[in-house]
Amino acid sequence: MANSASGDSVVDRVVRVIAAFPEGVAVLQLSELAERAGLPLSSAHRLVRQLAEHGFLDLGAGGNVRLGMRLWELVNRNSPTLALRQAAMPFMEDIQQVLSRNVNLAVLDGWEALFVERLSRRGSVANRARVAGRMPVHISSAGLALMANQPRDVQAEYLGQFSDPGGKVTAGVVRQLLAETAQQGYAQLAGVVDPDTWSIAVPVVDGKRRTVAALGVVLPLAETRPQALVPALQTAARGIGRQLDKLREG
Repeated sequence: MANSASGDSVVDRVVRVIAAFPEGVAVLQLSELAERAGLPLSSAHRLVRQLAEHGFLDLGAGGNVRLGMRLWELVNRNSPTLALRQAAMPFMEDIQQVLSRNVNLAVLDGWEALFVERLSRRGSVANRARVAGRMPVHISSAGLALMANQPRDVQAEYLGQFSDPGGKVTAGVVRQLLAETAQQGYAQLAGVVDPDTWSIAVPVVDGKRRTVAALGVVLPLAETRPQALVPALQTAARGIGRQLDKLREG
């Protein structure tokens, strides 16, 4: 692809334009979009017009730009997590009904837990995990459940580059958390993301013994009863793994 004067390719610039929308913001002014993407206004305008022609962006009156329905359509139709979400939803609904709590489903993406589905229950505690939202492995029970069940070389690479921006957690502490999670078969964290909640998560394993996701719940901090929660979560996680195998085979 042709490069700009700064050396970045057209693909680089397109990615920067699409990724410029922050979480929870549906509309940006063209000038703000250009600034966030690090592009001259004229270049941003040209790219936005071209992407709008294909339905990936919508360019409205007054220079308002929003993500297009075509982008949403392609992502949801071809997402690698589509089968996982289909397999997991009935079990997540069961868990929500039985435990009356928020339920999350996450996958490992780099050194972060990427949440691909969640069910929130009215009247329950705040659920900080959002669909398409991310959390660092070390502050998420889902992240710990995922990383604790990765191959040793993946864990070693993760711990080797680990740094906590807040300077409160060391690689040694995370190593201990991963070891405890692997030994217990589940991860739990209290008051980390939200001081009034705690979370627990278990790995979802497919027929090839690969940890493909983590299933978790969020509860009030005062409600600490893993002995009652873990068996229900593990049963659901096994069901998700079996259903995922069936969807892949079919």
